[in-house]
Amino acid sequence: MRLSDRVYVVTGAGGGIGQGATRALLEEGARGVAMVDLTAPSEAASQVDPEGRRTLALSADVTSEDDAQSVVADSVKRFGRLDGVVNCAGVVFLDTAWEASASDWNRQLEVNVTGSFVFARAVGAHLREHGGGAVVNVSSNCGKVGYPNMAAYNASKAAVMGLTRSLSMEWATDGINVNAVCPGGVDTRMLVGVADWLSPRLGVPAEDLLGQMGPSQLGRRIAPLEVGRVIAFLLSDEALIIRGQSISIDGGDTPY
Repeated sequence: MRLSDRVYVVTGAGGGIGQGATRALLEEGARGVAMVDLTAPSEAASQVDPEGRRTLALSADVTSEDDAQSVVADSVKRFGRLDGVVNCAGVVFLDTAWEASASDWNRQLEVNVTGSFVFARAVGAHLREHGGGAVVNVSSNCGKVGYPNMAAYNASKAAVMGLTRSLSMEWATDGINVNAVCPGGVDTRMLVGVADWLSPRLGVPAEDLLGQMGPSQLGRRIAPLEVGRVIAFLLSDEALIIRGQSISIDGGDTPY
């Protein structure tokens, strides 16, 4: 049980990778997980923790420093400690670079990048005062290779990788280990939304497109729990020699 008795904050925990990460942390023995989403993810919490003893569903805007501080305070009050954060919250708005609005561009950078920074720093400040811990940011293979109609999302996920490297270098002396994961082809609502957007533009049924979106070497889409288990490892003491990395977990699609 790599994470026995530890407590974590997971943003974007209402579904997808955030919910999968929560499940993985509980599997690895975490005493508590504060599950954070724009609307308190009570249903997601009940699915991974039916008795409600090891999760706390909280509503927060990840771009709000006040909300982040409240989440830290509520988590410590409920579970008595805090050992790290998993920044899963993210949004995507598809459009061509010619037609994408500045507001959609800004929102993706605000949630995906600023939100990761705000929560990493809020939780990190607590970790610095209490002996250290770990941060895992969820980037994407989009940040490494890019995809059409996703300029802002691609840019935001590349920025998350840069943020991860910087925080790792700065916070090492505070006992805080920082890494990122770069998933791709994960079976989430976000991926379904991408297929739905592309379908009428390509003249291909969304279901057929979705069937093609899994890593070719696997022949299927990746489960959120599988991503969560990699995240759980990166939060553990066994990963202390892995620092500032952005690890591809997309079934071999990204070669670096």
